[in-house]
Amino acid sequence: MTRFVAMTAIATVMGSAAFAGNLIEPVVEPAPAPAPVVVNEGGDWTGFYLGGQVGQLDADASNGASGDDTAYGVHAGYNYDFGRFVLGGELDYDATDLDLGGGATVDSVARAKVKAGYDFGRVLAYVTGGVAEADSSLGSETGDFYGVGVAYQVTDQWQIGGEVLEHDFDQFGSSGVGADATSVSLRASFKF
Repeated sequence: MTRFVAMTAIATVMGSAAFAGNLIEPVVEPAPAPAPVVVNEGGDWTGFYLGGQVGQLDADASNGASGDDTAYGVHAGYNYDFGRFVLGGELDYDATDLDLGGGATVDSVARAKVKAGYDFGRVLAYVTGGVAEADSSLGSETGDFYGVGVAYQVTDQWQIGGEVLEHDFDQFGSSGVGADATSVSLRASFKF
């Protein structure tokens, strides 16, 4: 009988250990978090760029004359991207044949610009201002201008955009005639 009790005790212990093993819930390890996906959203505006523009120049002279004509030209500049804030400088030149009437014409406008903008990724919205020199049949005049613009990165190197600028010229040569002018242009640039 001792042998029977010993066998029963061993079977009970072994059975309860096996049964107890079924009561233990398995430990489930959490799945590792997926690695973040880096998407190239553009937005690196730092660098030199060179391009061209075409648009419309509309001028109203202080003597009542006015006119508008197509303007086309070139531009070159440099931007520095501070993260979301972009600061830059640019030189541009537009040729035109704007007739103000009475034999007065505007032949070209050259500008030195400062630009400050916000980096939205592939889109840059900016304000700009600076000094412009207009060459006309009445003489040359230096004035100031201000405006707004937007640029879009088609690729890392190519950009397209547009700009609207307001100009103020006090007096061309010694004519006593000044003018306010508005230019609207479409631009394309290559960034180096």
